[in-house]
Amino acid sequence: MKVVSRAWLALFLTVPLLLAACGDKEPEQRAAFSQFLQTRIIDKPGTRVPQPTEEEKKSFGDYASHYAVITDFHAGMNKSVTPLGTALQQGSISSVNDLVARRGDLEKARTTMTEIRTAIEKQQADADAARAKLKQPDDLKKVYDMAYDRTVTQPANGFKTVFPLADASLQRAIETADYVEKNKSKIEINGAIVRVSDPKVQAELNRRLQAMNEQAAGLNKAQADMQKMITGR
Repeated sequence: MKVVSRAWLALFLTVPLLLAACGDKEPEQRAAFSQFLQTRIIDKPGTRVPQPTEEEKKSFGDYASHYAVITDFHAGMNKSVTPLGTALQQGSISSVNDLVARRGDLEKARTTMTEIRTAIEKQQADADAARAKLKQPDDLKKVYDMAYDRTVTQPANGFKTVFPLADASLQRAIETADYVEKNKSKIEINGAIVRVSDPKVQAELNRRLQAMNEQAAGLNKAQADMQKMITGR
């Protein structure tokens, strides 16, 4: 009778251990998630945020929520930058006449840019906070960190570079428009032709316009650099 009891005891001890081992899919899920990040994001040029299929999400297990930190950031960012096209059109100036006639558009563009910048900064902060709470084995964390940098940190930092330049450019344009308005008795605008009767006003206006051109060149370069980062070419 004692022998039988020991046999049952051995069975009761063994079965739960076997079930636990068979039910632990974490290594497979981690491998599937890590491979997805490596092959679909890190190994690809530019900034890509692929949408996993339902089958892929299932293969990630709980790590699917880790990827949601990245996709949630991009969903928020894409929504926030929707008004950007309109703001860029409002801030596009091709002449001194444009500068004066569309001063109100410049103010609107500046306000929109500030709102977009604030929204993206908050979205990045929220994503960083969510990321900090994730529990990941070291091998996965290494891959996830690279994917996160490519898809969250770099795009957010790109906007952080562009927006201050855009704000400064718009602010200078508004100030120049105000300068022209203040000295309108000495400045004659006829289409693309500008005549200034006061040499001092002409020199100051030229200085302001030159500064605007230089700022526009810096902004264009920053935009080109960001586009290169996004496209990978």
